Amino acid sequence: MRRLTSLLCIFFCLSAIKPAYTQDISDLSDYQERHPIYDYNDLQLKNTDTIPDFNSKDDKLKVTGTIYLSDGVTPAKDVILFIEQPDENGNFDLREDNEKRYVHHRAWVKTDGDGKYTFYTFVPGNDRRYNQLQQIFPVIKEPSKTEYEIDTFLFEDDPLLSKRCRKKITKKSHLSRILNPKKEDGILVAERNIILNP
Repeated sequence: MRRLTSLLCIFFCLSAIKPAYTQDISDLSDYQERHPIYDYNDLQLKNTDTIPDFNSKDDKLKVTGTIYLSDGVTPAKDVILFIEQPDENGNFDLREDNEKRYVHHRAWVKTDGDGKYTFYTFVPGNDRRYNQLQQIFPVIKEPSKTEYEIDTFLFEDDPLLSKRCRKKITKKSHLSRILNPKKEDGILVAERNIILNP
């Protein structure tokens, strides 16, 4: 009887371990397939973040702004803004974690009640081989909504940003997506306000 009891205990222990193992594999699969905006530790999200390698870059850049609700007036609270960008040569520094590729130069912020955010980053380069503009790629995640991309952040002094392109951008939105950084205390500073989708 004692032997039977021991065997039953071992069986139940193994049964409990297997679903946990299966769940770990499932979580890993979800991790590999989900959007990188979710690859953060929620406890670390603040309304300010710094891109990796910021301190080693020459053209350091502070991007700040306010995220508004769709009315364009009310500051949006608890909105996650994720950015990723190429390096100063216009190349994406791709890394891998648990067989998932990601862009190394990325960061996350979460707005407070005032809707404000700040990123410390650097001016990305052009990839002239493919005629690519200098761009920072943002994604928004509002509470209880699916993430979505918004227009990229562009740069005023980008030699590839044509007059024609500038006119199209100006027609499309009253909030400019073209950053015009100015030097302040040894760092470039630019503002980009964002209005959320209705």
